[in-house]
Amino acid sequence: MLNLEQMRKDFPILNRKVHGKQLVYFDNGATSQKPRQVINELVDYYENYNSNIHRSVHLLGEEATEKYEIARSKIASFIGTSVPESIVFVRGTTEGINLVASSWGSMNISAGDEILLTPMEHHSNLVPWQLLAERTGAQLKFFNLTEDGQLDLSNMDSLISPNTKLVALTIMSNVLGTINPVKKIIDAAHSVGSIVVLDGAQSVPHMPTDVVDLDCDFLAFSGHKMLGPTGIGVLYGKKEILDEMNPYMFGGEMVRQVSLEKSTWNDLPYKFEAGTPNIADVIGLGAAVDYLLKIGLKNIHDHEISLTSYALTKLEEFSDRMKVFGPRDTNLRGGNISFHCRDIHPHDLGTFLDQEGIAIRAGHHCAMPLMHCLEVPATGRASFYLYNTHDEIDFFITILGKALNYFEK
Repeated sequence: MLNLEQMRKDFPILNRKVHGKQLVYFDNGATSQKPRQVINELVDYYENYNSNIHRSVHLLGEEATEKYEIARSKIASFIGTSVPESIVFVRGTTEGINLVASSWGSMNISAGDEILLTPMEHHSNLVPWQLLAERTGAQLKFFNLTEDGQLDLSNMDSLISPNTKLVALTIMSNVLGTINPVKKIIDAAHSVGSIVVLDGAQSVPHMPTDVVDLDCDFLAFSGHKMLGPTGIGVLYGKKEILDEMNPYMFGGEMVRQVSLEKSTWNDLPYKFEAGTPNIADVIGLGAAVDYLLKIGLKNIHDHEISLTSYALTKLEEFSDRMKVFGPRDTNLRGGNISFHCRDIHPHDLGTFLDQEGIAIRAGHHCAMPLMHCLEVPATGRASFYLYNTHDEIDFFITILGKALNYFEK
């Protein structure tokens, strides 16, 4: 079990008052809060060894380089790989997926090929593939959704065909909370020679991830959703695939030799990390990984499932006025709960809750096609993390009831 009272002291922002009320932060699907340990790591870098890396022979540069590469190794181990060169630092999940679409996609996708996606994808795992299909003449195909927001795999054998060259899907939906059976889909994709790109933005921060066990070809995730800084993310790729890919950006660091007429590329992972990298935030993400490992990913997941189960039960009180989306079975979902109130636009509801200190998300959550499938213009979303409590859910339910009564007048 988590020592919530003690752990919450690590997060300075949780002491904040919003409109004179104690902050209840239920917008973790958008970004997580940062513990003092991560904040201190950033301060330490800027105050004590701020320097560029890899090229310097002075002490500050050597210290910064060592910390940067230690963070890479930590992150590799965190997702189950012993190959640090398979970890490419990017700005976030979005850039990681775009890197794959631009580099691997342009080299391997052509007219007649098929790209298989799902309707629950975040725009960052949909739009790059749309544009790749437009450029190459490839065809987009999609899984269907079941009534409770799971992927319908009943026709997977026909969806995944010899023409399938790439399957891209989220491990956990940022709207529905659905945890997809990605290992089963990966096995089916590999049986026809397709590669698989996983969006781990909503899953990697919340539950154990092992890329070797999954056998995924690519996995992208963002630091800011896992207690780390903004502006830093990770693309994992199988080393043999990354080796064959062309660089995504060009400039310093990613080159081995440069003449006036020609250049050759650096080794992995540096050929994908052009220019001065986001040094401080990589080191900060390393500190976030340390924190998560100390708490334990299984402990975090179990805590969030307890919160989610409790919240879903409490929300049944409003079942005549509100629809909750996603699986009811907490073995099939994580801690994102989206809902739509019959009489209240989600933006109005979000504003009402904010006045009471409760932060939720309201909108289409960068998943417009999914909103169309759900037949709503937008939803409210409460998303939980390791520092949230059952008492906060009780307060949320109380204020939600007040909001429903207020807008029904």
